[in-house]
Amino acid sequence: MTSSRTLSDSPGGIALGPEDAGYDAARSGVQRTYLHRPSVVVRATGADDVRLAVRRAARHGLAVAVQATGHGLNVPTEGGVLIDTSPMAGVRIDPAARTARVAAGTRWERVIDAAAEHGLAPLSGSSPDVGVVGYTLSGGLGLLSRTFGYAADHVRRVELVTADGELRSVGPGEDLFWALRGGGGNFGVVTGLEFGLFPVDRFYGGGLYFDTRELPAVLRAYREWTATVPDTMSSSIGLIPMPDLPGVPAPLRGRHLAHVRIAHLGAPGSGERLVAPLRALGPRLVDTLGEMPFTASGTIHNEPKQPRNFYCANAMLSEFDAALPDAVLDLVGPGSGSFAVVQFNHLGGALAGRPEPANAVSHRGASHVLRVVTLPQGPGPDPAHEVAHSVTRAAAAWTLGRSPNFVQGDRTAHEQARECYEPAAFDRLAALKAVHDPGNMFRCNVNIPPAGQDGNETHGVRGVADV
Repeated sequence: MTSSRTLSDSPGGIALGPEDAGYDAARSGVQRTYLHRPSVVVRATGADDVRLAVRRAARHGLAVAVQATGHGLNVPTEGGVLIDTSPMAGVRIDPAARTARVAAGTRWERVIDAAAEHGLAPLSGSSPDVGVVGYTLSGGLGLLSRTFGYAADHVRRVELVTADGELRSVGPGEDLFWALRGGGGNFGVVTGLEFGLFPVDRFYGGGLYFDTRELPAVLRAYREWTATVPDTMSSSIGLIPMPDLPGVPAPLRGRHLAHVRIAHLGAPGSGERLVAPLRALGPRLVDTLGEMPFTASGTIHNEPKQPRNFYCANAMLSEFDAALPDAVLDLVGPGSGSFAVVQFNHLGGALAGRPEPANAVSHRGASHVLRVVTLPQGPGPDPAHEVAHSVTRAAAAWTLGRSPNFVQGDRTAHEQARECYEPAAFDRLAALKAVHDPGNMFRCNVNIPPAGQDGNETHGVRGVADV
């Protein structure tokens, strides 16, 4: 039987077992509904640390999980090895090539600030606090994605440690490069990522906050409005029950809001003209729309940074049907008694196109993605899970599949990954998994089992040598 101390004797980086000070901090990320419980945490400071940690895990037959910020944690380890890449933070900008090269633990905030010095911007998402690698490997739906596509579409090169403990650099023309861009963390531990940047210094963006009584009309109007806007307009709408707490801005406190989020690239004045129909819907509690530097892009959604419990689900929709607004409001709207944050993101535009070279990101025919976040109240079965899934079930008739960027794990739901990919893409990913990780070492994620396995034995990490 393998103990954590056996692995801790001389692994790469700093190794922490459950008995060590710092273990709890190292295994905890932003997502606190689930917690990793590894036999050992390896705090990696570089690619050599990762390589040594993977080799030792393989030698002892242990599963490997990876965490940078923990925003996307969906299947925690129970035993095994957790590689904490957060110490591996750094970014290098090549302004002539318009690229960024980042280390594994880098957050988007560092990339945004470094790129802005050269008048450039990345395809980051709603929160600058999120880690670059996890977000990008699972697709990466960014603030400007209707104009430029998924973040994964613009990856140039990936450095990673594969299940054999070897450090590799992969790029266009390689099957593994296709799989990594969209396949999540199923194929190794990424140590470095190079991707394209865009000549964006300023843009038109911000938010419109509408009060509770306006919410049904705003949601219906937003659905219709998205059918009229050009690809330069990216947007989402959030239905948010705000707590009545002192830390919440007074105009928003204790209200169930409709929050329309805008990010537009276009000629001066075009943004104002495009949002005029939304402003005409009624009075706004807050209106922050205007020209802004990309370094302020995180203020559009203004998402909290502190660790928290949450459960999320999503559905990639073939269309935003006229029946959906009322169905969602009946389930989780004002007066429903259920607490949930619901968001519709407008897709299409460049998101619908296949990049060159192609990648594994699927469901590009989706017009919108429906996302739901609920707040579990404790360990074990929780009604928050059922609330989230009741909302996505209401959209079942228009659901193409799921987005791996925003899906919560379930140890018994080994079919979950199939919903995140089109059938041909999933089969190709499973075949490549059998080549590059036949033992499914990297399975604490939206897991793609190797071809020939159904995932029942390996989803999660139970069964490792020291549990």
